[in-house]
Amino acid sequence: MDTFEVDVVVAGAGVVGIAIARALAMSGREVWLLERGPRFGEETSARNSEVIHAGIYYDPGSIKARLCRRGRDLLYDFCAQHNVPHARCGKLIVATNEDEAAKLPSIAARALENGVEDLVPIDGKMARRMEPSLGKVTAALHSPSTGIIDSHSYMLAMLTEAEAHGAQLQLQAPVEGGRIEEGGRILLNIGGAEPVRLSARSFINAAGLWAASLTDRIEGFPPSPDMAYVKGNYFTLSRSAPFKRLIYPVPREGGLGVHLTLDLGGQAKFGPDTEWGGSNDPNSLDYRVDPARRAAFAEAIRHYWPDIQEEDLAPGYAGVRPKLAGGLYPDFRIDGPATHGAGSHVLHYGIESPGLTSALAIAEETVNLLN
Repeated sequence: MDTFEVDVVVAGAGVVGIAIARALAMSGREVWLLERGPRFGEETSARNSEVIHAGIYYDPGSIKARLCRRGRDLLYDFCAQHNVPHARCGKLIVATNEDEAAKLPSIAARALENGVEDLVPIDGKMARRMEPSLGKVTAALHSPSTGIIDSHSYMLAMLTEAEAHGAQLQLQAPVEGGRIEEGGRILLNIGGAEPVRLSARSFINAAGLWAASLTDRIEGFPPSPDMAYVKGNYFTLSRSAPFKRLIYPVPREGGLGVHLTLDLGGQAKFGPDTEWGGSNDPNSLDYRVDPARRAAFAEAIRHYWPDIQEEDLAPGYAGVRPKLAGGLYPDFRIDGPATHGAGSHVLHYGIESPGLTSALAIAEETVNLLN
């Protein structure tokens, strides 16, 4: 098997891996971007709400809060400069009773701590004026900096720029194993139609669902953290949506609730829900949406949109969130040389929502950790 010396290997061509490859290539590094599948961006990066998050809900001081806020600003700038389809449509977080309304001030306070300075408290009358199809709304928060994006166009724009700066994308090139060598270089065994070995100065694990298992196949890194793979189902609206903004319920235990999002064509979708108890082996994940979940979706949606009918909902798609185990709302984990002590490498774990929004900021962080 031939061995090639390269500068940087990035494993995983989802939105985060592509953003990192772009940032490294633009900094002058020679980058190989490896993807185990036949196309880029087809797993977590393609199975989400395509929402540009403002950064409202995350624990103040967390990596998620910091990188979401920074990533949001970088993302809007990138979209404007590269003509990536997007819309700063805004969203409403709606309370449908007094108990829910009592939670809104603490949500607003957390958002302000996180640097979200444009969140506006409004009363129910104003919320219904903005979105007349809403049902009984006691109070709401308006987030004008929340938006939506065409995630494929976004990834393609970043990849085009990365390749223009010399990055090479290799598809169907799984990292099957490897080891840290003396001096900190990494030797990687790459599978596919033409297996090779790569000896790299730096290695970036941005493999998403596969990040933990990938690290554990490489000798010399500390064991990966325990992961939980949480499925989220989406249903689509089979008729025209009467909303111009995203509609979120007040968060409940275990997640943000079944919310309404829009794509750039105005198609509405609902979700994700939170389906715990699935396999912790990414190889056995089931992306099918069970039509029997439709009744529960309709019931949840009626809290803020009473006109929804169960027959209006059609099974859409599902995504899986690679969460760090041990809590409902775990943070991102980004391990650089000072953390793992194994050389000039960066390992990313638990990059779930808001990973799409945060991707450019995660890339900045990764480049800084290598310097």
